[in-house]
Amino acid sequence: MSSYDFDLFVIGGGSGGVRCARISASHGARVAVAEERFWGGTCVNVGCVPKKIMVHAAEYGQWAHDAPAFGWTDGQPGTHDWTTLATARDAEVARLNAIYSRLLTNANVTSFNARATFIDAHTLDVGGQRVTAERIVIAVGGRPQRPDIPGAELGLVSDDLFTLTERPKRIVVIGGGYIALEFASLLRGLGSEVDLLYRQPLPLRGMDGDLRSAMAEALENQGIRLHPGQMPARLERATDGSLRLTTEGGTVLETDQVMFATGRVPHTDSLGLEQVGIKTGASGCVPVTLEQATTQPHIFAIGDVTDQLNLTPVATAVGHALADTLFGGRPRTASFQNVPTAIFTSPPAATVGLSEEAAALQGPIDVYVARFTPMRHTISKAPRKTMMKLVVSRRTQRVLGAHMLGEDAAEIMQGIAVAIVAGATKEDFDRTIGIHPTAAEEFVTMRTVTRQVG
Repeated sequence: MSSYDFDLFVIGGGSGGVRCARISASHGARVAVAEERFWGGTCVNVGCVPKKIMVHAAEYGQWAHDAPAFGWTDGQPGTHDWTTLATARDAEVARLNAIYSRLLTNANVTSFNARATFIDAHTLDVGGQRVTAERIVIAVGGRPQRPDIPGAELGLVSDDLFTLTERPKRIVVIGGGYIALEFASLLRGLGSEVDLLYRQPLPLRGMDGDLRSAMAEALENQGIRLHPGQMPARLERATDGSLRLTTEGGTVLETDQVMFATGRVPHTDSLGLEQVGIKTGASGCVPVTLEQATTQPHIFAIGDVTDQLNLTPVATAVGHALADTLFGGRPRTASFQNVPTAIFTSPPAATVGLSEEAAALQGPIDVYVARFTPMRHTISKAPRKTMMKLVVSRRTQRVLGAHMLGEDAAEIMQGIAVAIVAGATKEDFDRTIGIHPTAAEEFVTMRTVTRQVG
């Protein structure tokens, strides 16, 4: 028998940590998990799940607005009831919390509702209790951050959206990434006046240029006021209780709420990493090898705390691979290549593989782009466009990247991702019969090269 209390101790009960713990236990390991805040982590509690529920709510308003064009004479958007939505959302989150807890219990994993911190390389303080483990996995995820400006404490961070008791009539959202765009879009869809500030000329820095341009147009069409190249300088409370946000360029915006969605940082504060000689990166991330090992070979880190590719399915895949490696007799790593992802704005966007800009650095490419009004909106007359794009290696004709903005983009891109991961060529796409009439068929009917690069 091992002299340690557990073969594996996982710090953090999010998607990656729970998967790693559960699979390790299924391989016969004695496993424990500590979670200080909520089981299921950011995704279940203050991220993907409650956000998507609110996105659905916003879309119902759009459908009601479009309904008269299709003959529904009484289909008019009414007044949205925030409390009804919040109650339904929170009930679903609570249900998923229970599922995560039950998964661990059924797998014979010991759970601690506490913060775990390092005492030494194999010893943890878990809510005041000393616990030892042969191997330890750090899976504490990330937390939102506020900018270092005067009055920042007056603003909200992304987590706060899910505790608001009423919808703000006016809100300024700061940031150009996933969270900022999704929250700006859903709040606008629910009826708020929204201003969106971001530092770059276009949102979604690092993504495909055509996708970024299409997203900016879609946000404006939704009625969101865009302020590119602008960032906050200070935030003040006015005498009437409203907020005054002054930008670095001197613009003053009066609003009811300000939300900072300028990124999340690894939640490594007070973890005691200095006790075991693990140094964090500039953002507070834990550097790891390809096998997810830290500078201590028996201590590993997975998920957002590593700041590699901060997506829930990636953390889950990495956690599973690590469990198989440590206890399943099947050493392997999860791939970070060709990971599909979506931005749940209105309409949504999705992408997999290389952007045009990244692909062009690897050699000559052919680019196919289609822009059109989807069938539904030829009737509704709503200004919602679809953009679809393929990036193809000219030498091998392998499809290197696919990008889409438009309704059902996330659902469509999941299938396209299978093809790209499998190494499909443009010829494979061309000989695939489309499903008509759908927007998705455009991915297999694009025949004319929009432009060649390189």
